[in-house]
Amino acid sequence: MRFEQFLIRNAAAHGAKTALVTDRKRLSYKELDDLSSRLAAALAASGVNSNDRVLVFMDNCWEAAVAIFAILKAGATFSPINASTKADKLAYIIADCEAAAILTQAKLMPIVAEARALCAKPLFIASTAAPGGRTPEGAVSFEKCLTAEPLRVLHGGIDVDLAMLIYTSGSTGRPKGVMMTHRNIDAASESITTYLRNTPDDVILNVLPLAFDYGLYQLLMAIRLGATLVLEKSFAFPQAVFERIRAEGVTGFPLVPTMAAMILQMRDLEAGFLPSLRYISNTAAALPPVHIARLRELFPAARLYSMYGLTECKRCTYLPPDELDRRPGSVGIAIPNTEAFVVDEEGKRVPPGVPGELVIRGPHVMQGYWRNEAATERMLRPGPNPWERVLYTGDLFRTDDEGFLYFVGRKDDIIKTRGEKVAPKEVETVLHAHPGIAEAVVIGVPDPVLGHAIGALVVLSDPTLSEKDIIRHCARHLEDFMVPKIVEFRAELPKTDTGKVSRRLAAETLEPAE
Repeated sequence: MRFEQFLIRNAAAHGAKTALVTDRKRLSYKELDDLSSRLAAALAASGVNSNDRVLVFMDNCWEAAVAIFAILKAGATFSPINASTKADKLAYIIADCEAAAILTQAKLMPIVAEARALCAKPLFIASTAAPGGRTPEGAVSFEKCLTAEPLRVLHGGIDVDLAMLIYTSGSTGRPKGVMMTHRNIDAASESITTYLRNTPDDVILNVLPLAFDYGLYQLLMAIRLGATLVLEKSFAFPQAVFERIRAEGVTGFPLVPTMAAMILQMRDLEAGFLPSLRYISNTAAALPPVHIARLRELFPAARLYSMYGLTECKRCTYLPPDELDRRPGSVGIAIPNTEAFVVDEEGKRVPPGVPGELVIRGPHVMQGYWRNEAATERMLRPGPNPWERVLYTGDLFRTDDEGFLYFVGRKDDIIKTRGEKVAPKEVETVLHAHPGIAEAVVIGVPDPVLGHAIGALVVLSDPTLSEKDIIRHCARHLEDFMVPKIVEFRAELPKTDTGKVSRRLAAETLEPAE
């Protein structure tokens, strides 16, 4: 079914229950349903039609949640845009998807105005009020839109319509719009909530941007279940987030490796200090095994889920927590109602232990990239059956004898040095195992003799460590051609808007080998 029906159904079944908690407002299911229906009516009145694209250019706020479900109720497609996006990129997205409207905040209106001027496209713009209650010039009042009579007319859409157009980060070239239907989102959210054992009693914390699909799905999963979402703007102040977890009785805590590193650097935390947590999940990048062990010590009552996914299908694999002791370096098995397998360059399945590209089959696989047939054909290729296309992830994996998957690296991240191939992830795992290293990223640095030298950017938790200490540590655990030749220290690692360590940005800051 179409995804907005989950909100409508849960509002009818238990309207008084809290759906959303933010720093400024708490919304019940009835209130979220009512406000989104009113905004949907305002969008329809402004000329937004079925299948139009509407951008949600907001930070993590209650208005963003209302906007997403209003767009779906209007029969349109929502596209969440990170609040840190600059005007030129926003203008590109507006033009690329031919957006009909933008829902935004007063503090972001200067970016919207600049982007609108760059692409010269007529747009309906609704913005929250500036301090003092003034609506920014060039926009209608978001607050006034919420006073419209609720939309009651059915738009006639079905579950194969596009629900979401989510743009990839665009680390190479222009960002691409990943097309997801209502059916795709339904399948992904059902699978994830099944293996996480979510229930309507869960209280899920989200500090990740709603423009990041991992953060977005916390909202979608909560509304699907009739659970409660606690929405925070960031993890910049961990102690304040911990207080919110205690106050709200949070049971689910999704994080990414950079957040885990922050937590593990804090010295005043006692084991079990957040007793309400039932589970912790991780994706965006694999957690180093040493970090997994330390998180389990810190949160002994919580089940820890290591996961792997990508925007083009949301989630691919998860490691059942009971398997952590046996294979802490694995990202697990295919999520429910999904098949994951590893193939060689010719598309043939490889035996256990042999690296190859991970391929995903399932109802959550994207429809393709918005108006980009060439990129779509590279990722979606003929599958085992004549009627299907499957997703070639571009990531290298291997399996063990029991079929559990292990991430090796991005195909385009593999470093060729001295005629050998090195997966950065393997070197990073060794670096993270050193107790004096908080974070590390490994990249290839052009070298006239080696082809590429192994370079590492490192954030220390022990400031007494030297470059030689780290190289000696690596030499004890790695083959000689895998040992970093260059080690540079940083106060922090370069990251994407979603908080993921960026290998591309790291490469731009590392000095070439001499």
